[in-house]
Amino acid sequence: MTDRLSPLDVSFLYMETPTTPMHVGGVATFEPPTDGFDYDRLVDLISERIALVPRYRQKVRWIPGRLANPVWVDDEDFDVTYHVRRSALPKPGTDAQLRELVGRLMGRRLDRGRPLWEIYLVEGLAGGRVGVISKTHHALVDGVAAVDIGTVILDTTPEPRTVPEDDWRPARPPGAARLVVGALTDYVTRPTQALDTARSAVFDVRATAGKVGGVASGVLASAVTIARPAPESPLNVRIGEARRFGTAVTDLDDYKRVRKAHGGTVNDVVLATVAGALRAWLLTRGEAVTRATVIRAMVPVSVRAQEQTGPGNRISSYFVDLPVGEGDPVVRLHQVSYAMRGHKESGQSVGAQALVQMSGFAPPTIHSLGARAASSMTRRLFNLVVTNVPGPQFPLYAAGARMLNMHPVVPLAKGQALSIGLTSYDGGVYFGLNADRDAMPDVDVLAGLIEESLAELLETVPG
Repeated sequence: MTDRLSPLDVSFLYMETPTTPMHVGGVATFEPPTDGFDYDRLVDLISERIALVPRYRQKVRWIPGRLANPVWVDDEDFDVTYHVRRSALPKPGTDAQLRELVGRLMGRRLDRGRPLWEIYLVEGLAGGRVGVISKTHHALVDGVAAVDIGTVILDTTPEPRTVPEDDWRPARPPGAARLVVGALTDYVTRPTQALDTARSAVFDVRATAGKVGGVASGVLASAVTIARPAPESPLNVRIGEARRFGTAVTDLDDYKRVRKAHGGTVNDVVLATVAGALRAWLLTRGEAVTRATVIRAMVPVSVRAQEQTGPGNRISSYFVDLPVGEGDPVVRLHQVSYAMRGHKESGQSVGAQALVQMSGFAPPTIHSLGARAASSMTRRLFNLVVTNVPGPQFPLYAAGARMLNMHPVVPLAKGQALSIGLTSYDGGVYFGLNADRDAMPDVDVLAGLIEESLAELLETVPG
């Protein structure tokens, strides 16, 4: 029995281009135990734990004639050492050198002929630390599931937990005839998909266009926020294949102090902090900033039910106009809180479900058209993505090595030069800024301004 990719998951494959690789990732640094932590130890650890994530030994198999969405099949030639790689920094092994390496690695697409993930062990960091850089295709996981998958190699104590012995043997991959039969069977059990395929076969462009129009209307009707195009911004330019990566480190307690003093949620404080940093960054560039200046952020939220397990992406989103024109940090926070509260009270998943429909309304043969339409639409709907995924508030370990920090890497959309991801871990809030190399030579400036923006909010908290 093979698992078929969902319309949303396969859309990430169709949207991928040389300039928009669709993998999520992260970089973490570790403090090795007294007996060390090297490449062989990481390979052994992943080999012992990989049975807990069966998808990591499967690859995408396309259906002949693209009659249906592709399926996941076992990789008969799976080689863990192909996916777990080794790198080293030259002396002095600074964090800036690590960020440069992350940028270079994240600009390269994953091999479609193999399971869609890679992990790099980075040696030579200052202070005896080691780094671990991960890349996983968006078709495999969503932002929340990625944290769960990361726990495969992580433990809550320095002593690794025991896992059942792995006796995996790859299942024989289905032949072309079996894949076609499976696709036709799905059409019988899901008549609407068969109807869409029939329409496609006679090139019923009007029916397809009608669905696109209906979806677009759903996007525009979902909230007043996106009834207007996203504002012009230096964040929205033609992007290339090369990347830069920036990081910022803040304390979770600082966000809680601001929230306690001024109201809202911790996520509201995060978004207000980002707004303040973007304001200062625009000013360093000499951009015109008025009281009315905003930058629209898409803020994805996982709608995965607590009891839901297994693969698949279920993402909802809010579109928030960040008030970068407002000079008062407390007023910025109140404006962000008001906007977020309005989304929650409306009960709407702003735009997200409509965009999901856009990637899933049509048979797979024209998924590429729908996915590319959604990708090109993003420039008009929002300026950048800001993801906030909470992590555990206690230390984690990999084969006895303590994880010191974890910075996420969020892929860039077409025409968008920056994405911001952050995750909280063990009392810290760690930002990862994935940026186009040419459009954002000052990504480190923006990263530093995030820390300054939070400090500005803290100054308003009564002592």
